[in-house]
Amino acid sequence: MKKSTIITTIAFAFTMLLSLNMNAQKFPDLDKSPMDAASYPNDYKVSAKIAKITYSRPQLKGRNVSELAPYGKVWRTGANEAAEITFYKDVKLGDSKIKAGTYTFFTIPEKDSYTVIISKDLNVWGSYNYKAENDVARLKVPVTEAADSLEAFSMVFTKADKGIVLNLGWDKVRVAVPFTE
Repeated sequence: MKKSTIITTIAFAFTMLLSLNMNAQKFPDLDKSPMDAASYPNDYKVSAKIAKITYSRPQLKGRNVSELAPYGKVWRTGANEAAEITFYKDVKLGDSKIKAGTYTFFTIPEKDSYTVIISKDLNVWGSYNYKAENDVARLKVPVTEAADSLEAFSMVFTKADKGIVLNLGWDKVRVAVPFTE
């Protein structure tokens, strides 16, 4: 009787081990527009950041930028959730003062310029529920064209004389958004 109990116990333990293992390995498929973040300073060893932006990186995949970010329409500036920007100290965008905190970063693309929008709305999916009355700051910045093409939408911060610049790039489109301290 002891032998049968031991065999039953081992069989039960083995069955449980296999069933738990199979359930634990179910992961969702990879996102087609992976989430990324850029910060300044961008050195991970420096914890005293000025700003950080979290966004998703759509891919061109043979499409035009103007199809994915249509001219004249508010764009979430990336894919999926709208981009969120955090300032760890007060900054200015043009003449508008922005207090330290987290905001949504929208843009309105045009052929020769982008209107950059900092909104107090948070946790926004897309730009479907964008509300202009929640804007904290707006600034129109010029578009330049690069020689090289970027397949994935990208953002990076760089240092400027009196602050930082958030650089947006996709295909050959380049947009530099200046924030002053």
